[in-house]
Order: sequence, then C-alpha cells, then structure tokens
Amino acid sequence: MLLPETHRHADHGRFDYRYGFFLPWKDAMVPVLESQGADVRCLSRSNSLSILLSARHVARELSAWGAEVLHCHLPIAGVVGRIAGRLAEVPVVYTEHNVLERYHPLTRWANLLTWRYQEAVVAVSEDVAESLRRSAPGHVPVRTVLNGVDLDRFDGHRERGREVRERLGIPREGPVIGTVAVFRSQKRLDEWLRVARTLCDRHPDLHFLLVGDGPLRSELEAEAGALGLGSVVHWTGLQEDVRPYLAVMDVYMMSSAFEGLPVALLEAMAMRCAVASTAVGGIPEVLRDGENGLLVAVDRPHDLVDRATDLVADPELRGRLGAAARGTVEEGFSVKRMARELEDIYLEVVQGYRNAG
Repeated sequence: MLLPETHRHADHGRFDYRYGFFLPWKDAMVPVLESQGADVRCLSRSNSLSILLSARHVARELSAWGAEVLHCHLPIAGVVGRIAGRLAEVPVVYTEHNVLERYHPLTRWANLLTWRYQEAVVAVSEDVAESLRRSAPGHVPVRTVLNGVDLDRFDGHRERGREVRERLGIPREGPVIGTVAVFRSQKRLDEWLRVARTLCDRHPDLHFLLVGDGPLRSELEAEAGALGLGSVVHWTGLQEDVRPYLAVMDVYMMSSAFEGLPVALLEAMAMRCAVASTAVGGIPEVLRDGENGLLVAVDRPHDLVDRATDLVADPELRGRLGAAARGTVEEGFSVKRMARELEDIYLEVVQGYRNAG
C-alpha cells in the first residue's frame, strides 16, 4: 500500500514514476496504481531464482524507461536492483522494512555482497536503522523515513463498517477484535487465535476479524476449528481497501514476533482503533504503553489476553486510546511527509551521482 499512497501525494510536476514487479500473481496493487495513471509493468518471473537472474533484463528496462533513479523494496528485489543499476548506470535507493538479522543467511549474504552498489538506504524505523548500522557496510548512508498514511482517506467509513457486520453475520453491537496481516509465521497468528480462545472464555459475545491471506491460511483455519472458534472468527481474504473492516474493529490486536513499522498498524490508528500489540521492531516508536495503545513483551504474547480484556471491558479507555492513536498519526506519520522526504532523497542521490560522474 505504500506505493499507491506515496504516488497519490507525489510531486508529479517534478517526478515521473514508473513501477515494476516480478511475480505475476503479486498484482493486488496494480489496479490501484493504474487508476492513478501510473505506468506499471510486470517483469514476469516465476520464482526467487529466476528473479535473481534477471538483472540484465531489469537494466534494459531502466535504460528504455530513461530512469534516473531506481528505488527497490524487499531484499531479493534489492539484490537484483543494485546489479541492474550498476549495469544501466542508474543510482539505487533501497528501503529496508525489517531487521537484517531476521533474514535467511543466504538472503542476508546476497544483500551485503551487493550493498556497495547503492547510493542510499531508507530504514522504516530506528530499530531497522540500528540493525543496518550494526550489520551492513558503513559507507552507504542510512536514512530513517517513517511509514505514513493518508489521513484524509481514514475519516468516516462507519456506515460501511455496519455493512460489513451485516454481511459477515456479526451482531450490530457486539465487540470485535481484529487484525490486518499477511498470514505468515512472523505474525504468530496461531498465538493470536489462542489468545482469542481465552478471550472468548471471558467474553462469550466477542467476534474476531482476520483481514488478509497468505501461505498459512489453511493451517490457521484448521487451528481455529480445533479451538472451537469456527463461528466467531471471520476470514475476509485479501482486501484492497481495509477501511470498512477497520471500522468494525473495537480493538486492533497484533501478536508479531518481529516487525519493521507496519503500515496496517498506522492505518488502524488513523481509524481510531484501540491497539494492543507486542512491543517489537518500530512499534514502540509509535505506541506508548497506556498513552495511545497497550503493549506486551514480545516473549509474552499471551499477555494480550489481559490487555485486550481491559479494552473490551472499558469503552472509555478504548475511546481515549483510539483518539490518542489518531493524534499520533496526525502529528508524525503523514504520507505527505513521507513522500516529500523520499523525493528529497531521490534529488540528493541523482545530484550526487551526476557530480561523481
């Protein structure tokens, strides 16, 4: 979602944006970008190995586009982009969304091997920036640019939330705990479901909303069934627009083992959701326990039971923390600010590259 959000607020009088992606089935954001008039192209690869072997193809695309700077996201794309940038003589900016220590050793090795072939690295949180400073070669500057959301898009939507409740069979006034996530191991959604089971024992009227999809979906659905949650856990699948689903949630709950700075969390905060989360990655840079959300230690995810119980049982606390969460996003996590900071980096990188040449 960062790509269409920043494209919406880009300075199109100074920058011409074009987008490329590798895997044809990873196209959820293509219609959103194209609806904004963006040029999007699939570079059509079938797996990670074929992506890694595609640097020359990417370099030809860069030359054909007349690209002056290449911005890469995610480690495999970063490896390919750095090599392609070197071949096409295009400077490279790379955004790191996670701490390097969490990657597979081969992925980390490939990134560090090509690290010098880029002009700037963007970290999405100070936690990620510190990881890069510990583990990566020091001659490439690291900038922290915090993720942001478009606040104007997260006003209202309560009526659409009521429609979602009706469609999913959630009682109109019943409390709902939810999350938005890719269903993979880092999110610890199996633990999330076990927390939900305990919460149901305390609050039989609770319903739960899981927005997203991923490789672990069938396992998680089986786990929910084994826990006896089949009638109260609602699976929405992948959604391009999560706002109506966030509008349903009284509590936004995260059980992640590690994170950078999740955009879904910022979106939930922008929707005034009360948040209970593990204190991982960049999350404690955004949430202050007891002020604009509730936090638990990463190695104690089951403590989310008590924190979520506090929120379910106390509408006044939910309202206060939700309002404070929205205020936090308004003060420091605007996508407009994010877009300007990234474009400043592009200009610096291009100018420095020209001067060096």
